[in-house]
Amino acid sequence: MLVHGAYADGSSWSDVIPLLQRAGLTVTAVQNSLTSLAGDVAATNRALDRQDGPTVLVGHSWAGTVISEAGNHPRVTALVYVAARAPDAGEDFTALAAKYPTPPANAGLVHHDGYAQLSESAFLADFAGGVGQARARALYAVQGPIAGDLFQGRTTTAAWRDRPCYYSISTRDRTTAPELERFLAERMNATTIEVESSHLAMVTHPETIADLILMATRGTRGGPSNSRG
Repeated sequence: MLVHGAYADGSSWSDVIPLLQRAGLTVTAVQNSLTSLAGDVAATNRALDRQDGPTVLVGHSWAGTVISEAGNHPRVTALVYVAARAPDAGEDFTALAAKYPTPPANAGLVHHDGYAQLSESAFLADFAGGVGQARARALYAVQGPIAGDLFQGRTTTAAWRDRPCYYSISTRDRTTAPELERFLAERMNATTIEVESSHLAMVTHPETIADLILMATRGTRGGPSNSRG
């Protein structure tokens, strides 16, 4: 099950989905409202309730917070984080992130009527860096506005403490600091890869991300740490 992050929708997984389906997996992409943590967790749990077997839960960016809360669902067997947040229970993630370099994308946030989006220039250069121009502009067109207080939501649990975890670090990320991603991956003792990618590694390196998800479905915990894709 694939959960998208902020400034995006489920189509951000469209390059990974056919690779997983080709491998014989049943794939679901959750569509989040991005209006509250509780709402996005509820959407993910509704999708999990419809699954008919063991499920690997995958989150990109903001969705790392969502899967950290929803990941204790009884059908979830492993968690995969793609350049994703991974707060501890009750943790102020904004305060944690402030200890690391400020990503350039932050300067491109545009606020209006209680919601926020990335400007087109910030989206193309920072969020979707390395993505082809036509594809990046299409992703910008479906960008999901987020509630202005979305990132203030705090989890009540940290499922990564109880589930096998996998983490893909984007080394050229201009939306989340790679240094923060490395800290999170190490804290959760995740099987970790590093991808020379912007924030959207599932778009620029879909085969690498699909392989990591397939590793999680096999329950492989002995994969190479900090390998590159």
